[in-house]
Amino acid sequence: MSKPNAESDGDSESLESDSLQEETVDNGEFEYLLIGCGSFGFNVLKELAKDGKKVLAVDSSPEKIEVLKDQDFNAILGDVSKDDFLLSFDFDKISVVFLLLPNFEINRKAVKQIRSISKSVFIIARASGTKEREELEALGADAVITPSSAMTKMVIETLNRMETLRRIRKFKEVLSSMKDKKLAIFTHDNPDPDALSSAMALKEIAKHMGIEAEIIYYGEISHQENKAMVNLLNIEIVKANDVDLKQFEKFALVDSSAKGVNNSIPEEIQLNIVIDHHPAENVEAEFVDIRDNVGSTATIMTNYMVELNLVPSRTLATALFFGIKSETDEFKRNARTEDFSAAAILYPYVDHDLIEKMEGPALSYETLDVLGTAIKNREVYPPVLISFAGFINEKDAITQAADYLLKLEGISTVLVFGVVKDVVHLSARNNDVRINIGEILRRAFGDVGSAGGHAHAAGGQIPLGIFGEISEKEVLAKLIREAVRKRFLNALGIEGIEE
Repeated sequence: MSKPNAESDGDSESLESDSLQEETVDNGEFEYLLIGCGSFGFNVLKELAKDGKKVLAVDSSPEKIEVLKDQDFNAILGDVSKDDFLLSFDFDKISVVFLLLPNFEINRKAVKQIRSISKSVFIIARASGTKEREELEALGADAVITPSSAMTKMVIETLNRMETLRRIRKFKEVLSSMKDKKLAIFTHDNPDPDALSSAMALKEIAKHMGIEAEIIYYGEISHQENKAMVNLLNIEIVKANDVDLKQFEKFALVDSSAKGVNNSIPEEIQLNIVIDHHPAENVEAEFVDIRDNVGSTATIMTNYMVELNLVPSRTLATALFFGIKSETDEFKRNARTEDFSAAAILYPYVDHDLIEKMEGPALSYETLDVLGTAIKNREVYPPVLISFAGFINEKDAITQAADYLLKLEGISTVLVFGVVKDVVHLSARNNDVRINIGEILRRAFGDVGSAGGHAHAAGGQIPLGIFGEISEKEVLAKLIREAVRKRFLNALGIEGIEE
């Protein structure tokens, strides 16, 4: 006899559960609880799994559970109509509960019981009409789905909305705990428009909640566009070396994910808020929002402004718009739907004359020299170009050189690097769809420094270490050039590099 297909029949909510042997629950293995795995529930389960969500599926049909397990879904046998079944779950560890059974009475009873256990867990329930929807909402369901051809899509969209609301709720809770405390907002070293505008937005949100905050940075603001932005928008930003960090009780970091990752934040600092759009793992803070599915941190901060019903000032809107536009290279690099939407929201408030002025400042002599050196020192391994820009003062000039060299005919991947004080700074650009340049840099240099980024743009830092003791610059330059070139090309899989 063939196994039943989990998609093929109507949903089941069998009440003949006396013979079922229900399984134990480990709340550490999932974040979403989905109850009811008929055709509709199964489709929702597949979409959640496709998005990488950790889901536990529950159904009272042993046959369906067997099918789900055969397809590698996390599923257990259980009958929600039993009074004690829901008591086996720790709802403090669950983000969302889906009640997708076709039996309204069971869904109604479950909503009531779950809400009596937990006031915070989000509940998405199924109903067959307006009257049932209203009753479930009155009992505490956060969202109710009624049957339609677009039901699955509606559930996923509702989930995304619930996750946004949950994130905003946590964000507000953490900020509220900072009242009467002074907040330091760190950017990464040598902040760019994305970091600057994101810090400005967080400072404005903090101000709205009665929290005093300052924007602090390490390094230098040397890129001509960044200098122009700070001057034209009168951004209040303080060098970390000029301020006593002991005066601050709370700390935030924007456009970077952790201490030492493209920043010089002291190890003893405990971060409370981290908001970034670069891929990262194991980030520690009271509130963490890492979204590598958007092109800029300014996009995330714009979303916060919208969700908190805050209208940006002309200055802040201009900064955020410029941050998104700059970080995505005028929406040509890593730009996603959310970036376009955020830009559209900001557009009516933007001072476009200031945008034009920030985009067109004169090149500094230092930047011009670095660009010339990078062009002169280029090494080509078609379609890859590598260049050592030498010993320099302006780290941002390396990024500009990488952007420029990527425009050369026949070149799809570029790495430019140079020494700033006792650190080798890397900037990579790529338009080869087969390569994720962020992963390449992590693979090549992650064990000797910090490196990473997105598919089309990445960067990194490598401390000179023992090489810093070499006083002869020509010898040091040769050692650095050979080591970086070998690691980078090997990570790309380009053979024939001399040992």
